[in-house]
Amino acid sequence: MRYGGDGMKTPTIVGVLLVILGVAILVFGEFNYTTTRTAAKIGPVGITTEEKRTVPVSPMVGGALVVGGAILLFANRRLRT
Repeated sequence: MRYGGDGMKTPTIVGVLLVILGVAILVFGEFNYTTTRTAAKIGPVGITTEEKRTVPVSPMVGGALVVGGAILLFANRRLRT
């Protein structure tokens, strides 16, 4: 007996995830994160600062992920039939 049975196979799962990630990149175009660092520390007392950073992501990356995911989905479907 094979694990997973007739459920979704790995290429299908990866293809769906790539399409979702690609669409998210196309919609949002960037992601934000915050870093915390110690600005000064004198004895037990410390001062920390938070820096917010934005990383832009090219729409071409999102498009490539959507196309790659679609290729995986259609190739997997073609192999199963």
